[in-house]
Amino acid sequence: MKLVLATMNPGKVRELTDMMRKANVDITVCGLMDYPGYKSPIEDGETFGENARKKAVTAAEALGEVVLADDSGLCVDALDGAPGVYSARFAGEGHNDEANIEKLLERLKDVPDDKRQARFVCSLCLAFPNGDFFVAEGDCCGSIARAKRGKNGFGYDPVFLLPDGRMMAELDQTEKNLISHRGAAYRLVMPQLRALAKESE
Repeated sequence: MKLVLATMNPGKVRELTDMMRKANVDITVCGLMDYPGYKSPIEDGETFGENARKKAVTAAEALGEVVLADDSGLCVDALDGAPGVYSARFAGEGHNDEANIEKLLERLKDVPDDKRQARFVCSLCLAFPNGDFFVAEGDCCGSIARAKRGKNGFGYDPVFLLPDGRMMAELDQTEKNLISHRGAAYRLVMPQLRALAKESE
């Protein structure tokens, strides 16, 4: 069984592959980098769920494959929920994780430590070529640190401070999968993926 993860981010493909292996779900995961002719739709939804559904349903119809799409991001209380659905392009189109983090820390430089609460949110949509889909959402609460720490993960992980005092970027992949927003959402969709794997045996 093959599952297309609607992303060009190899880090997300690795995360899902690791979760599948640990859950003993026999599905081969590939990303959109394996479909060079496919053009992803514009993510213009107002919520993570809307964007995930659009990406998954569009790709499933175009590729004729079962597709899993996520839209995830960081919601900071002191910024009224920003960067939210704009997390990946917070510093502008074409900018990288480093630029996004720099902008975030600049926006929060005058915010006291006890007002820097934030949460990562992940919406997942599992879509089928016939138009059916399933949506799940998970989150992970913490706060925004004043400086980066840790070498693992990607995105805002180096400044996302967990309640136990560690940064998300200080966790190994197994630890991250247990507590992350993406891990929580994947656990909700895993029964459907396990059923698909069994059907294809």
